[in-house]
Amino acid sequence: MSNNEKSSQADLAEDARKVEQRLAAVRTAETIVRERFPDAAFAIVAGSILRGEGTPSSDIDLVVLHETLESAWRESFTTDAFPVEAFVHDFETLNWFVDQDVAGGHPVLLDMLAGGAVIGRNIERGSSLQAEASAALARGPGEIGAERRNLLRYQITDLLDDLKDERPEAEVRAIASALHQPLCDLALLGRGCWSGKGKWLPRLLLRLDPELAGRFDEAFLLAAAGQAGALVALARDELALQGGPLFEGDRRAAPSAARRQGGLPGLVFHVTN
Repeated sequence: MSNNEKSSQADLAEDARKVEQRLAAVRTAETIVRERFPDAAFAIVAGSILRGEGTPSSDIDLVVLHETLESAWRESFTTDAFPVEAFVHDFETLNWFVDQDVAGGHPVLLDMLAGGAVIGRNIERGSSLQAEASAALARGPGEIGAERRNLLRYQITDLLDDLKDERPEAEVRAIASALHQPLCDLALLGRGCWSGKGKWLPRLLLRLDPELAGRFDEAFLLAAAGQAGALVALARDELALQGGPLFEGDRRAAPSAARRQGGLPGLVFHVTN
């Protein structure tokens, strides 16, 4: 058997594993909804398994919708060897959390809703919600607002200042780690694309622009080795597209409710005569 034939057989076996994993995940989710959430109108099974990208250790994301709840909650558990994260909502609490995600530019719940499989009693209503989520994702986040852009510019400028001088490699790695999220946010949201968190960021950059994604990957790889030059250049280029560095004149007011009477936590004040 040639190497090409072996590779083809391995690919087929992997595809079959992923199909079986997806079917098993949906069956498990149906059991969970039936036994743990019997009053739910429907649920949407989501995550990398449902997208055909699951690994052997992938978990199930499960968005569970009720007509009314006192409050929403999230819980984690294991069923049939699948780690499960359940996000339990009614329609009003779902709206609130989706609004928070959208305002931050990280549409986590919308992605779950749009990319999953509907199960439960009211499939039609779940499919309608999926269509709404898909339409919202397709519209994109819109143009980044001035307040969000300036906050990201300030955060990135502040971290770049920490990279100006010679530092131990461990400190360069720590600063680079802190820089990854805001720099990706600026690159993605600044180009009118949704951003994300964690492992989603390289995927979203690759989807946007493979050359840009490669530059990000190389810059952070070098920074992990204590070499900050490529990362500094990348950050400066991204800042230039959005108005440049921002420090002088930046001002952010605390909310008026940000006050508390009394002493600092854990301190006991003794009055002496």
